[in-house]
Amino acid sequence: MQQPLPRATVVDRTAFLIGTAAAVWLAVIIAIQGVRTQWALAWFIPIWAITAYLVLPRLHRLLSDLYVPDYFFGRTRTTDGLLGDPVNVGVDGSGPQLDHVMISAGWHRADEITAASTWRIIVSTLTRRSYSTAPVSPLMLFGRRHDVAYQQEVEGNPKQRHHVRFWHSPPGWLLPGGAHADWLGAATYDTDVGLSLFTLQVTHRIDQNTDVERDHLVETARAADGAVRIRLLRDFTTGYHSRNGGGDRFVTDGNLPIIDVSGVVPPEPVTVTHSEQGTAQQIARAPLSVITAVTLIALVTLLQLVGWLTDGTSLQLLIDADVDERIVLVVLLVFFGSFLLWQLIMAWLVLRRGRRSRAVLMVLVTLQIVFMAIDYLDGSTVLGLDWTLLTASVQAITLLCLSSESAGAWARRRRGSQPA
Repeated sequence: MQQPLPRATVVDRTAFLIGTAAAVWLAVIIAIQGVRTQWALAWFIPIWAITAYLVLPRLHRLLSDLYVPDYFFGRTRTTDGLLGDPVNVGVDGSGPQLDHVMISAGWHRADEITAASTWRIIVSTLTRRSYSTAPVSPLMLFGRRHDVAYQQEVEGNPKQRHHVRFWHSPPGWLLPGGAHADWLGAATYDTDVGLSLFTLQVTHRIDQNTDVERDHLVETARAADGAVRIRLLRDFTTGYHSRNGGGDRFVTDGNLPIIDVSGVVPPEPVTVTHSEQGTAQQIARAPLSVITAVTLIALVTLLQLVGWLTDGTSLQLLIDADVDERIVLVVLLVFFGSFLLWQLIMAWLVLRRGRRSRAVLMVLVTLQIVFMAIDYLDGSTVLGLDWTLLTASVQAITLLCLSSESAGAWARRRRGSQPA
């Protein structure tokens, strides 16, 4: 039976809807204002960015939650809710055993998606430099992103690579038909970089025959260690062809090979002292969405301060006002400055994994967006290609980042705990 949604999830989804509406609103305003200038073509870039990375993914997420089944049927899902790559391989064994076999087979463990790794993969793609541990886009299975991913770069070309994502199966969970696998994986081969058919985002395109990539993974694992065994679940699913979340066609015969690494003896793990463990936990990185949100909040605060300092209206009012009016103005200015300082403190606490701070920030940003929309509708504010429109855009992006699933999952995770 459908369980009632937790209160935190309801808050996140409400903020998510408001952020989506704000992104659509801003995209329309920028499009209208941009075509009136001589730089109309240049304004296509921010319009595309807002549409591809803010509007379309959120709309897909809202719609796909209505029609995509939330149970296992051999397909992954993108973070936008679209059906992703097929589940085409399983593994029996522990995490260290799987990691040892994959590394021995010439695969590299993919980096996590951070600001640094994102910038590095952009540079490596444009300059065609090797990046053997480049991050892979997140896919969802069992209601969570992949636990680990591996890849093999092809001839030092970051556009082409073998890669596979693995999810650890929930305790006691069985495949349809009653078979068991400790891990499930989705292996595909990236052929090039292009635009997603559904979201218009820049993404890797995959080869249509995913069975070839699955067999490549199996053969490299078998060759890496003599203790690896393979069993095959024939006709695990009916052979079919479909499209993944990027719009790429793929075909599969429906077989599911299980790579048994339970007999592999991995090397002894390096002993880590308690102080080293504490240090590692303290430097655990926040997801990119949280870092982006905090950075944008700092940017908005700076823009508001610059706008206030460069606007001589407040200073002139203080000069011309009598004593009583001057006291009121000073109180208002102090309140405004305190509000900006409090907003920065809340942003810092979000980086410290503060759950309440994140909720407070979402409420504050939502209120600012709502008030700006009211002022725009009643004619008090005119949104042109100026600081006001920039501030509104930054606030919409901030709200979408704060209400994202990755930000919510990271904030709700206990300090010092590690993902599955």
